[in-house]
Amino acid sequence: MKNVFGKIISAEEACALISDGSILMAGGFGGIGSPPTLIDVLVNKGTKNLTLICNDTGFPHIGVGKLVSAGSIKKVIASHIGSNPLAGKLMTEGKMDVEFSPQGTLAERIRAGGVGLGGILVETGLDNEIVNKGKGVVELDGKTFLAETALTADVSIVYAKKADEFGNLIFDKSARNTNPLVAMAGNVTIAEVEEIVALGELGPDEIITPGIFVQHIVQTKGVEWKWVWE
Repeated sequence: MKNVFGKIISAEEACALISDGSILMAGGFGGIGSPPTLIDVLVNKGTKNLTLICNDTGFPHIGVGKLVSAGSIKKVIASHIGSNPLAGKLMTEGKMDVEFSPQGTLAERIRAGGVGLGGILVETGLDNEIVNKGKGVVELDGKTFLAETALTADVSIVYAKKADEFGNLIFDKSARNTNPLVAMAGNVTIAEVEEIVALGELGPDEIITPGIFVQHIVQTKGVEWKWVWE
């Protein structure tokens, strides 16, 4: 690959852009659609004190759960953490702050961040003390809404099936999940991909995320699912 746009870099170079204390946003749902190579490099280099924005905390040895297990996360903003017992333990012990956001609200907060909005108004969570704690209430057209802030990140990491040299992305079925939204909401977005092709090889109608949102592309090394599940 010619790397005409200079976007193709190694996983190590990409993770060097994620420093201790960064706000990191990651695509994925229960580990599906999470970028395994980037996560492994972050764990191996010992990145600390990250604020992680993601749909969930994966499993202890799958997806972003590896970062939780490694003690890399100081705060997580997610829709649930129930699939990762360690995340619940860290929250209960006060070692990791958790902000819960209903899944649809979370997706819209990320989308809002990606398109430059300051926030969104939602009815979900009005009667839930965990969700509405510390949030403003807005009256509009006779209805009451919670004011939810938009979400952005210093760096977003996503996983795609294919990218061309410019970073146009297509995703594989359900592994698409939150990745297109996450890709829009990072000040810097790194796409880990299964295959990198030349510009023009992707059909315009199959591109989901335009390359304008992607600053760096990393070739995945895949994931050893047998080892992960043991």
